[in-house]
Amino acid sequence: MKICRFIDPETQRPRFGVVEGEGVFALRGDLSDTPLSVEDSSPVVAVADARLLAPVAPSKIVCVGRNYKEHAAELGNAMPEELLLFLKPPSAVIGDGDAIELPPQSQRVEHEGELGVVIGRRARRLSEDEDPLSYVLGYTCVNDVTARDLQRKDVQFTRAKSFDTFCPVGPFVVTGIDPLDLLVETRVDGELRQSGRTSAMAFPVPFLVRYISHVLTLEPGDLIATGTPAGVGPLLAGQTVEVSVEGVGRLRNDVKAAGS
Repeated sequence: MKICRFIDPETQRPRFGVVEGEGVFALRGDLSDTPLSVEDSSPVVAVADARLLAPVAPSKIVCVGRNYKEHAAELGNAMPEELLLFLKPPSAVIGDGDAIELPPQSQRVEHEGELGVVIGRRARRLSEDEDPLSYVLGYTCVNDVTARDLQRKDVQFTRAKSFDTFCPVGPFVVTGIDPLDLLVETRVDGELRQSGRTSAMAFPVPFLVRYISHVLTLEPGDLIATGTPAGVGPLLAGQTVEVSVEGVGRLRNDVKAAGS
């Protein structure tokens, strides 16, 4: 199933839908209404005519730092003994085709292509005998855009990770795939910058979901950004960055200077 968010052409309001063939079918309710079901047997709008948004509207975005050994090494960091978590604000979310804006406060903005995990039902303090993947709705592409110079200057991550447009997500949330060995790649103007498999994660997806559920409650629609492979690099105005995840799709965003 390919889940999307789109502007309903009749009401002009965001709705969740399912892409099937050439059509977008409206879902009943939102991502917390399980099992998910379509409202009508006829599509609301053709995919070609749909105004698609970021496929999630999370209450929070939980990010994992240094989850790939090679990425930690390229930044000169040791691998953490415990999971390194930080948050991005929902206001940073944009969708496929939206522009990443380079803030004037930073001289070094970088891409970080990642597998995104979308929560399907409330997860709090999961026990060892519970399957964390049963709490996952599906998977998406994420670009954890980072002002690297500000990250180094501030020591902690909040400012560097939180600018508007710094969390591209999409184009869809795809259900029914195994997250344990997927290819994640990032290209800038067609040049391959990052390539890694989720099997190389220090902390795999089931561990992430269970661990995070003991720190904070995960709600339906919340997003986990699972960490980035090696190869992060700069983004410049006028470039186009693409993040692809095997079995999910390709997330494409142009880069521009703020205010342009």
